[in-house]
Amino acid sequence: MVRVIGTETEFGIAARNVESLDPVAHSLQLIGQCPALPAPQAIWDYENENPLLDARGFEVEGERERPGPEYNRLLNKPLANGGRLYVDGAHPEYSTPECTNPRQVVAFERAGERILAACLRAMSQARGNEQFLLYKNNSDGKGNSYGYHENYLLSRSVSFDRLIQVLLPFLVTRPIYAGAGKVGAENQTNPAEYQISQRADFFECLVDLNTMVKRPIINTRDEPHADFSKYRRLHVIVGDANMAEVSTYLKVGTLAVVLGMIEAGAEFPKIELEDPVQTLKEVSRDLDVKRSLKLAGGRSISAIGIQRVYLKTAMDFYACHELNQITKDILVRWEEVLDKLEQDPMLLVRELDWVAKRQMIQSYMERKGCGWDDPRVAMLDLQYHDIRPDKGLYYTLERGNRIDRLLQDSEIERAGRLPPPDTRAYFRGQCLMRYPRSIYGASWTSVLFDVGNTTIKKIPLMDPLRGTESLTRELLEASESAESLLAKLTA
Repeated sequence: MVRVIGTETEFGIAARNVESLDPVAHSLQLIGQCPALPAPQAIWDYENENPLLDARGFEVEGERERPGPEYNRLLNKPLANGGRLYVDGAHPEYSTPECTNPRQVVAFERAGERILAACLRAMSQARGNEQFLLYKNNSDGKGNSYGYHENYLLSRSVSFDRLIQVLLPFLVTRPIYAGAGKVGAENQTNPAEYQISQRADFFECLVDLNTMVKRPIINTRDEPHADFSKYRRLHVIVGDANMAEVSTYLKVGTLAVVLGMIEAGAEFPKIELEDPVQTLKEVSRDLDVKRSLKLAGGRSISAIGIQRVYLKTAMDFYACHELNQITKDILVRWEEVLDKLEQDPMLLVRELDWVAKRQMIQSYMERKGCGWDDPRVAMLDLQYHDIRPDKGLYYTLERGNRIDRLLQDSEIERAGRLPPPDTRAYFRGQCLMRYPRSIYGASWTSVLFDVGNTTIKKIPLMDPLRGTESLTRELLEASESAESLLAKLTA
């Protein structure tokens, strides 16, 4: 099956005057400044959402989110590109639309950076000065972590127990090419001057539904945002928010490859870590990527060794299957990155976040004669993730051609305006753009129309691979109004 993928990024919000920061209120104000919203009055339809369902077969106690219409409009901004801008807890958050390959994910995720940067500029102009900052990172350096979540649609027939068994060693070692880099340590973990992953310190158990406390490596949320009988959604919370395009591409692409094999019934060599939670923290602190990791039964293997097991399994499996170009590219890049990591991680200074950031900070420390505990170094860590194009240090690397790109700027700009053509996001985004005054609301699984009578009309979108450009473009072009569209859909 086509792999439907998307990501959610919570952005860190900070104020120059810390005492004046109200993260919830200011996050609401920020997204309210989003320019060019097609239907600013639209609500988010929560009807088919239930984050309390557990993939292990039960529902936990708790309150499902059901804000009233007015607060709903403040919390949620459905976007023309099929994505969603909203406030989750005390953070502005951006969700990409449903994508069908890792390259699309990179484009739409980067478009989200630009959308949030535009919100920040508009907010600064409205207030007359730059009072707030936004960071695409995962930690405030004061013990608080905020999320970056990946979403992968799978067949409901795939056993969740099998997902746990296969994915635990993979996810624990994936930071060696997907980590965003971090100065220091948090959450009462062992001290570190610098580590590979921003999120590693904040994981405390193997498997659970929670995403805020006692974070699990494998999250059990069973909320497919699709036909429950056909699909499950793997909700991955253990990854970092990346700036580098190659890091994001490999992070999402390698997991998509592994999931494809699981879904096809491929056999994987059995790898069982002695203590996955502790191992995740060890991997994050192993800057040479040489450390031996303990396996159950007394054997040991490196993080690179574990990743090579998955890579070889993929190479052997896909040798007997026809591959699309992106999957071929993922396999080639995966091997090249592991080879370079084994030789010297600094060979990846143009490709991986954690290496690029480390090199930038070390160069600064050499010039200034300071150490890792210098407050200026902690500030550099934050500035790497600053989403202002003229201030963020990652963007400085881009402008200086010091980091590898996968995308043209035109691809990112397009992803900010238009939805992917090959998922239901196309229909959602096109409806928002074509019929903005008739849109009452939207969600991953619906578009709601208000055409002036007493009943809100809901168009269900339960299949992510329906509502595509090839299936709906002619219908939309032939419908000058929402009333005309509804008449054709219900005829």
